[in-house]
Amino acid sequence: MPPARDRPARRLALTIGLIVVGIIVMMAPTPAGLSPAGHRVLAVVVLAIGLWSTEALAPGVTAMVVIVALVVSGAVPGVRDALTGFAEPVAYFLLAVLTIGLAVSRSGLAERLAGVFLRRSGGRPRALYWQLLLGFPLLTLVLPSATTRTGILVHVYERALEMGEVPRGAPLARAIMLALNSINRLASTVLLTGGITPVVASALIGNVSWTRWFVLMSVPYLALLTLGAVLIYLLHRRGFGVELAAAPTGPRTPMSAVELRTAMITAGASLLWLTDAIHHWHPALPALIAWAFLLAPGIGVLDWRDFEEGVGWTNLFVIGASLSLARALVQSGAAAWLAGVLLPSGDGASPVGIVLALLVASAAIRFLVPNITGFLGVTIPVAMSLGESAGVNPLVLGLVVTVAGDAVLYYPAQSASSLVVYQRGHLTAAEIFRFGVWMTALAFLVVLVIALPYWGLVGEPLTR
Repeated sequence: MPPARDRPARRLALTIGLIVVGIIVMMAPTPAGLSPAGHRVLAVVVLAIGLWSTEALAPGVTAMVVIVALVVSGAVPGVRDALTGFAEPVAYFLLAVLTIGLAVSRSGLAERLAGVFLRRSGGRPRALYWQLLLGFPLLTLVLPSATTRTGILVHVYERALEMGEVPRGAPLARAIMLALNSINRLASTVLLTGGITPVVASALIGNVSWTRWFVLMSVPYLALLTLGAVLIYLLHRRGFGVELAAAPTGPRTPMSAVELRTAMITAGASLLWLTDAIHHWHPALPALIAWAFLLAPGIGVLDWRDFEEGVGWTNLFVIGASLSLARALVQSGAAAWLAGVLLPSGDGASPVGIVLALLVASAAIRFLVPNITGFLGVTIPVAMSLGESAGVNPLVLGLVVTVAGDAVLYYPAQSASSLVVYQRGHLTAAEIFRFGVWMTALAFLVVLVIALPYWGLVGEPLTR
């Protein structure tokens, strides 16, 4: 059956149906312990997830519907509160990163790198895929942000697929884009400086040092990345039986001035990201500095028209609306109420039973909370408090919910890096959701079979 977005009548009916569901949720009696504002926020969350997951409306349109619904329903005091997500640095970080990716494409760097990847793969799709995956951990050391890596690599691999004569939407193309969308992020969380997830989780757990974080998270996350990569390969294995067209051969041309400037500006931003322990700048600031240089006359490689036409503005609308929604969930008390209802009490449960209950509850909360910061903010304190009362290592339980929430994406609005891929039309929301369900199962497996025994070996056993 064609997706909802391809059938206007069905899209309209689905939109109306989801709005009705949201109204029904809002008109239902307010549950005990939940504030009226929190009740209304949850109704808007139901509407937002429904619209984003089914693609009944374009993602950017859904974002504006969410803003309107927050105000009209009374979930937030006014328009200024509903738009608060657009004042968050991450929205402008995403915009700047998209500009870096656009510059890599327009300057010719993407084509140069794509040619190198194709030549090294020797026309073998498996080699092209696995060199992408092996590049994730290595590139993390240079570009800690998953969003930055995705913003650049999506252009490089789009060009590689075009040069290899792989049709858009072919299984191989979907496999590569799903890897960029869903498991590229996992390499970043291995490093404490890898993005918002490790920074927030570390602070909530208790300011874990850079080295200790790496020791604790490297094995579980590399296991998740590996298993996720194998799963993508198996789901799209038909695409790995084709032969790629050969990359152009001939003498290697030196980098042009435009390519060189693009590389230098990107490297400068990367250096600032890697030295954040010295200057303590928010990651958005180096990204915006690079953005300014890329658009500066005589220095940059883009003009304002390139920026207006080449950057996917849907990303800004969706990330801003999702941040506003996450903030409303927290400020209204709805997020804390969800955590209290869904997370286990620990009474009489075994330590492993508590971990399993936390994994199940975390999946439900992650589905309802679109922003990873909001998820971590409500689950880590509750999980650690549960550990203290039940005699289970609080740090381990904090790590468990971090892995459970960070490993999955159920819809593109949950991650800036996912939006980068999704906005370019390579994957549908349904595909992202299905893979999110698979990754939920893998996260459970990794935590129970790999992480818990490993953490015990490095000095953090489940029980003390």
